[in-house]
Amino acid sequence: MKRALLALSLLAALPFAALAQESGSTGLSYNYLEGGYAATNTDSGDADGWGLNGSAAFTPNWSVFGAYSNQKIDDTDVDFDQWRLGVGYNHPIATSTDLVTRAAYEKFDAGSGADFDGYSVEAGVRSALTTNLEGYALAGYEDGDEYDSDFYGRLGAQVKFNQNWGINGDVKFVGGDTQWFVGPRFSW
Repeated sequence: MKRALLALSLLAALPFAALAQESGSTGLSYNYLEGGYAATNTDSGDADGWGLNGSAAFTPNWSVFGAYSNQKIDDTDVDFDQWRLGVGYNHPIATSTDLVTRAAYEKFDAGSGADFDGYSVEAGVRSALTTNLEGYALAGYEDGDEYDSDFYGRLGAQVKFNQNWGINGDVKFVGGDTQWFVGPRFSW
């Protein structure tokens, strides 16, 4: 199952590279802030809440990124905080397509002793498909002190209204769980 998900993620990335060569140079920004709705769907229950994400480039190819979400588990009084902080490297492979690699420290805290630390690494492609649409496909691996290692796939897209504003969506498939985010993004 995990290998099939990884292969599917990599296959999904191929059209991004092909379309990017046809769409011309539109540029990709690694400087952004976004906030919005976050949700997690699992076999044992669902949760939803809000999230904040951001990234800042400190060289043309290197950036730092972070994410935070607070979600409440449905039909309970339990909520949890989840965050990650990391560094990313992007390398152009076509006119408007980058190979992206990222590594992050991750934390999950639901209180009452449910406090987990871990890390993740991911790689894939990000591409400006048109002047108003970009997408990405990443394959990743995560491991931690209190949870088993997992491979995952992440897909996302941004519809741009202008140079600075857009709507971003992101879906992460890990095991039988699905985590997703949607909200406005400000890029500079």
